[in-house]
Amino acid sequence: MTESGASAETAGVGNEGMVGVSIFMGGNTTSSSAVVQTAGHGYRMERGRLKLEFSRAGLFQAVLLRYTQALMTQMAQTAACNRRHSVEQQLCRWLLLTMDRLPDRELVMTQELVASMLRVRRESVTESAGQLQTAGYIRYRRGHIAVLNRAGLERHACECYGVVKKELARLQGDVFYRQG
Repeated sequence: MTESGASAETAGVGNEGMVGVSIFMGGNTTSSSAVVQTAGHGYRMERGRLKLEFSRAGLFQAVLLRYTQALMTQMAQTAACNRRHSVEQQLCRWLLLTMDRLPDRELVMTQELVASMLRVRRESVTESAGQLQTAGYIRYRRGHIAVLNRAGLERHACECYGVVKKELARLQGDVFYRQG
C-alpha cells in the first residue's frame, strides 16, 4: 500500500496455497496485507506450529517451498502483465486465475473491486468486460461475472495466465509425485 492508500493485487491465493510465507521464510512479518475476495473456507495454523512443522524438513517443507516458488512466479508475471498488457488481457488473466480457485463458474464481485485489484480505472474494466461479454466469453450483470466460454477467454488472455498455471502445476506435481 502506498502513502496515498492505493494498492494493487500482486498475487492470488486459493486452496493451492497460503498467506504468511514470511513466517517460515524467516521474516516473521510482512508489509503487505491479504484481502478475502470470495466466499469459502480458510484454515489457520498457529505460528509456532507452522515453524515447527516446516523445520522438520519433510513433505510439508517441500510443499511450502515449491508453493513459494510458484507464488514468486505469479507475482513477477503479474507485475510484467500490469506493465505490458492491455486492460482486457489483464482482466482475462485475472478472471482465469481467480476462477481456477473457485468451484463455480460465477464470481460475485463488483467492477469497482476488480478495477482496484488490477489498479486501473473502473471505466476501463467496464469497457473490457463489455468487449468480453460481446465476444461471448463472459456474462456480466451487477456484481456477478460468469465465465461462459473458458477456452475463448484463455485464447484472449496474454501468455501470463499460461505461465503461472503451468509453473504451479509443474511445482505441485513434482512435489507430490516425487515424495508422495
